[in-house]
Amino acid sequence: MIKKLEEMFQAIEGSKKGVLAVAAAHDEEVLQAIKDASEMGIVEPILVGNKEKIESISKEIGFNLDSVKIFDESDIKKCAEIAVKLVSSNEADFVMKGLLDTSVLLKEVLNKEYGLRTSNLLSHVMIYDVPAYHKLLVLTDGGMCIAPDYNQKVQIIQNAIKATKALGGEDVKVACICAKEKVNEKMPATVDAQMLREACKEGVFGEGVIVEGPIAFDLAVSKQSSEIKGFKSEISGDVDIMLVPTIEVGNGIGKALTYFANSKSAGIIMGAAAPIVLTSRADSHQTKLYSIAYGALVASR
Repeated sequence: MIKKLEEMFQAIEGSKKGVLAVAAAHDEEVLQAIKDASEMGIVEPILVGNKEKIESISKEIGFNLDSVKIFDESDIKKCAEIAVKLVSSNEADFVMKGLLDTSVLLKEVLNKEYGLRTSNLLSHVMIYDVPAYHKLLVLTDGGMCIAPDYNQKVQIIQNAIKATKALGGEDVKVACICAKEKVNEKMPATVDAQMLREACKEGVFGEGVIVEGPIAFDLAVSKQSSEIKGFKSEISGDVDIMLVPTIEVGNGIGKALTYFANSKSAGIIMGAAAPIVLTSRADSHQTKLYSIAYGALVASR
């Protein structure tokens, strides 16, 4: 199983290059990440955006476009439409957000005529390479689903399991993060966590999956904390996926891991017919590159 983000590059090596359609690619940070991913043999890019700007930026950063297909389009909505259609027509394997709002791209992804809509809920999956943790940690959903109900949490977990298994593991351990370990009807997250745990026992999430909850953050990541507090757990200290109750919790944990714990990260959206690489303007170049690699890995598997 892949335990460090850098290992994704080796995992992709030798496999068929994924074709990546980039919507509104006329952005220096995005093109720099695409350049590196292309030169590393991770992807074959198709760039959709203002051709003049793409060529000018590429010249500045030394990105050779001789073998790169470019769709010249300045209208942002059209950029998103073309990129999504490339995936739905099987001309590309996955799609990436460039210089446009997330809502514009997702509107095209969910288009009933040509989009990538499935029966699944779309959810955001971030993986963190935390120096203090012994393997990659998947966090969901801190970027898309605001306050998911029980049924939505089922789909969020299912999406995260697919994204986690793409890293090469068969057994997946899921922690339903709450403020405490006891079920309290005044705390709906604890009720949902108990229901999710029971659903797992009934086979809802397939073989090799353990869902545990309610469980607090410290008990999820530290076996020692569980032992001190006398909490019996199958997954404590060895969690693969953290399911958070709301977007605020996921956003806060994720940014704390990045800014206080020096964690590296990668993020994609799952639930569509193909992975969607969705990074923030504030994300580092490294995060964008890792996200492209993660999207390629998921798309290939």
